[in-house]
Amino acid sequence: MKFFTSWYKEKRWDISQLVGSGGMPSSHSSTVTALATAIGFQDGFGGSLFATASILACIVMFDATGVRLHAGRQAELLNQIVYELPAEHPLAETRPLRELIGHTPPQVRFRGRLPTIITRSTLLFLNIL
Repeated sequence: MKFFTSWYKEKRWDISQLVGSGGMPSSHSSTVTALATAIGFQDGFGGSLFATASILACIVMFDATGVRLHAGRQAELLNQIVYELPAEHPLAETRPLRELIGHTPPQVRFRGRLPTIITRSTLLFLNIL
């Protein structure tokens, strides 16, 4: 999905979006949410397997909005510092750090809800529920 939203916004194909992390939508959040939702519909929402999947989803989403988001913001600042270094400085020619590695809370919330809807619709369509 990120691949297509990137094309829509920038009017060019960006192959790195197929495997890259960060930005909208959050593929990690959607994957673990879809997993937890599918387990809940298949095995029941009161079981230990659903509880485990839900905890995993919470950890992944916390990581996306916390650690990874702030690491991206630090990379942005470090890239700016390196950019402003004089040309003769040994670090002036270093490769820039990746800045888009985390997600904002709205991005994670959006991708946390979408897989639930898709999973439920798919299970209803396949007549599993």
